[in-house]
Amino acid sequence: MTGKALGNTTAQSLLNIAAGPVCARKEAALEIITKLAPGEGLKMNKMPGHWVLARLGKRVLRPGGMNLTRRMLEALRIQHRDDVVEFAPGMGITARLTLRSKPASYTAVERDQAAAKTVATYLTGERQQCVVGNASDTGLPDQSATVVYGEAMLTMQTEETKRQIVGEAHRLLKIGGRYGIHEMCLMSDNLDEKERRETERALTGVVHHGVRPLAVSEWRSLLESEGFEVRSVAMATMSLLEPGRLIRDEGMLGALRFVWNLLRDSEARRRVLEMRATFRRHRKQLGAVAITGSKR
Repeated sequence: MTGKALGNTTAQSLLNIAAGPVCARKEAALEIITKLAPGEGLKMNKMPGHWVLARLGKRVLRPGGMNLTRRMLEALRIQHRDDVVEFAPGMGITARLTLRSKPASYTAVERDQAAAKTVATYLTGERQQCVVGNASDTGLPDQSATVVYGEAMLTMQTEETKRQIVGEAHRLLKIGGRYGIHEMCLMSDNLDEKERRETERALTGVVHHGVRPLAVSEWRSLLESEGFEVRSVAMATMSLLEPGRLIRDEGMLGALRFVWNLLRDSEARRRVLEMRATFRRHRKQLGAVAITGSKR
């Protein structure tokens, strides 16, 4: 059996166990460290889905996984001379990849205080900072960045707020600056309105937050309407909670930690399995897309 096949089999077995009776031994525990965990103070049954996953130890919360994040970063071509702004860095996984490129400066804009504190622990340089703020109105200076990107955040916004955030990216960038997004998408431009609304309602119901994905052509049009020229488009399946993706994104140890925490919390397990079932039920309609563009 190949390593990939073995990994898929192992992860499937682990997730199948999570769906059934809890029978793991205490000495097999792999604890998650959540000193600065997002969603603190919220009950698990009320918490937004992405923070449920984060509290269980899932680090990669992007719809297209680490592979699509890397493809977005490759298209953005971050270099030593770049001034980078990241919207909604979450657990800081992409921030760490960006910092490996040693940009001239890096600024994260994060609304959640706990997530901001997590990201701040990765920032050690003089021109690296995480500010608590809103991506639609950052308060940062005009034309102060050469690269701006954000992942898994526009999908959660209304149409007007989507435009405000993309417009804010345009304001922050110098002429010719690069902008990248990585979002959930609808796989068809021809999805009828009824099916589209049913998909949105189903996702919103399990994530406990508004979810409004766009078709790829609509994401492109959004960027173009706010002054960007699209340079690249890459796509992936929406497989956030599938076994193979879990191992590829988190590594075997991380996947084991996530599943162990899932086994110990019945309400979290119910939420995760409900999300996975909804993603599977709508897999023909849902995907992930990364788009980059330059400021005209």
